[in-house]
Amino acid sequence: MNNMLDDVEEILLMGPGPSCIHDSVYDALSRKTLGHMDPYFIHIMDEIKRLLQIVMQTQNKMTIPVSGTGSAGMETCFVNLVERNDPILILINGVFGQRMQEVATRLGADVDSLEFEWGTPVLPDKVAEKLRSKDYKIVAVVHAETSTGVKNPVEKIGEFIRETNALYLVDTVTSLGGIEVATDSWGIDALYSGTQKCLSCPPGLAPVSFSDRALDVILNRQNKIPNWYLDVSMLTKYWEGQTRVYHHTAPINMLYALYQSLLLIAEEGLTEVFQRHYENHKKLVEGLERIGIQMLVAPEYRLPMLNSVVIPEGADDAEVRGRLRQDYKIEIGPGLGPLAGKIWRIGLMGHTAREENVDRVLSALKEILNR
Repeated sequence: MNNMLDDVEEILLMGPGPSCIHDSVYDALSRKTLGHMDPYFIHIMDEIKRLLQIVMQTQNKMTIPVSGTGSAGMETCFVNLVERNDPILILINGVFGQRMQEVATRLGADVDSLEFEWGTPVLPDKVAEKLRSKDYKIVAVVHAETSTGVKNPVEKIGEFIRETNALYLVDTVTSLGGIEVATDSWGIDALYSGTQKCLSCPPGLAPVSFSDRALDVILNRQNKIPNWYLDVSMLTKYWEGQTRVYHHTAPINMLYALYQSLLLIAEEGLTEVFQRHYENHKKLVEGLERIGIQMLVAPEYRLPMLNSVVIPEGADDAEVRGRLRQDYKIEIGPGLGPLAGKIWRIGLMGHTAREENVDRVLSALKEILNR
């Protein structure tokens, strides 16, 4: 029987995720599987926590990878912190802010939203004004809005939230490992991410972190956490302490891969990693401008790792992406929602953020558009 895996091509992943994977991470995936309660595997779990704390810039004890993709991280934060009728404020300027709103609504929260035009940032002054109108239990925002390429001013928003009693919940799925995420100094109480973006690990794990203040809220709920699998009060017993308590069978080899991915970031250095993302972003923007392609987002709010570019007049969205994939073995992403058919999303995430990859996509786009 023909094995379809024999025909999987090597594609340069320059879309909104997943990103390219370092060979050492693939090697980590192939290591011998240990039991999820094995003493040596528990040592690896502890090291993953330590490395995540470095990348997240936090001392939070409850900093772990949840078994599931980035959306499982979102669910983890909301199901643990939200109870029915809790007043929640969601700041929305793209698809993933809308997804937060959907998750909170399904939990029966009293959800308010503050919406901003796609391609523009959340405005902190508007947030401050909204916070004066009502006492919220949680204020939630996406740091790096993957659907638009906008970096929201999370640090500034946090300054206003600290003047209230609200918990600060932040989506760092696309930002973690590509730009600074200063969890503790920005006053973030809960955050979640995904492994497949700037961490350059295959999709399947969702790093999360909870402050002591957030954990107090979780441990003093009026009702049980509605999702058993994502119950942080139970997961804590598996990830912490001298005696570990079985909760679920962790994806062992995926955790090996995350460990290796985090190790690569630590060895390169956070500052150097952030600079590499920025320099390659700058090179991409300059190259796109030379071939007549403009950026969607104003310079001060652009993400270095997710570049939203305006499709040139006369270019067919699907045809160009199809030719990139078929003829040049390069993947870029389409626009979503109101930006569908109007932009391409070019990712420079993690291991993908290399000069040779920028040169390759620029050369390919130039050839296709000139034809």
